[in-house]
Amino acid sequence: MHLSEDHRAVQDAVRAYVRDRITPNAAAWDRECHFPREELRGLAELGCYGIAVPTEWDGAGLDYLSVSLILEEIAAGCGATSTIISVTNCPVNTIMMAFANDAQKERFLKPLARGELLGAFCLTEPHVGSEAGGLRTTARRETGQHGDEYVLNGVKQFITSGKNGDIAIVMAVTDKAAGKKGISAFLVPTNTPGYVVARIEQKMGQHASDTAQILFENCRIPAANLIGEEGQGLKIALSGLEGGRIGIASQAVGMARAAFEAAVHYAKERVAFAKPIFEHQAIQFKLADMATQIEAARQLIHHAASLKDAGQPCLKEAAMAKLFASEMAERVCSAAIQVFGGYGYTTDFPVERIYRDVRVCQIYEGTSEVQKILIGRAI
Repeated sequence: MHLSEDHRAVQDAVRAYVRDRITPNAAAWDRECHFPREELRGLAELGCYGIAVPTEWDGAGLDYLSVSLILEEIAAGCGATSTIISVTNCPVNTIMMAFANDAQKERFLKPLARGELLGAFCLTEPHVGSEAGGLRTTARRETGQHGDEYVLNGVKQFITSGKNGDIAIVMAVTDKAAGKKGISAFLVPTNTPGYVVARIEQKMGQHASDTAQILFENCRIPAANLIGEEGQGLKIALSGLEGGRIGIASQAVGMARAAFEAAVHYAKERVAFAKPIFEHQAIQFKLADMATQIEAARQLIHHAASLKDAGQPCLKEAAMAKLFASEMAERVCSAAIQVFGGYGYTTDFPVERIYRDVRVCQIYEGTSEVQKILIGRAI
């Protein structure tokens, strides 16, 4: 796909910031499980917190193709950082734009888009992943000392930015008898009493992005924090998935590209049998396959993003892009390690970290198996 001058300008600006402020620090952040708060402020200044949020709500006013381009660039520097930015854009901002009322947008969406608040999305529970209709977290409406309120109780699992985020969109059951139609969506500031960070997961990769288990223990929020109407929760949750899957696919391409570029650089320097290994056909063919797979994934993503920007349905296309890109990225990162040989298995070079970081792209925002179910339904 041909990129406009505006798209290239956005891409170049983010790439330059990532090159200077994120890529050089990614390995240290991974070792130290460091949340990159300062560098996130720089991304906020570039408009990366509210990429597709209209300017009237203090966003960058860009499109979903820009979302894809920006997340690819950030992920090429640090996969964990791209996850933090991805979640706050899609699904958090996406849901706010589509379902929040003006008062909620003024109070929450504007500061989210400006980068003053960081978003989290609380859907998954310990026993429920992709089957959102099986939620057990409840929200009971009652009159409290501060007026009309909802009281939330339950557990949420694998919540990106659950600790470091400022505002969470939480899915909870308001009418158990109504099944899937009894789920509602709420805005919960994370400093609300009863919002408890129970644990931070020890993960294979993406150590600079916190993944938390959250407990809601009689967590009281104003009734005004209900998004949309009671019973719309499942619809609201699903509405953010197209953009979210485009975002995760873009992350996968960014990480794969970084591994590929590292492999190319190494292959041109490493000498074996009296010449750089890049000149050996076995290595050239491997690199050719890697480059082709990355480009194929990128085109699938850009196609899905363009459909979304045109207001066309793209659930199938977003699922295809996410499925192909996430599985491609593991293959490419594995091949990059092979190019490095023994050095690729050490922490001296970035491909080991990228390989760990990219593996989760086949799991979050819907596993590969779920994407295949969605694609199967569509065909």
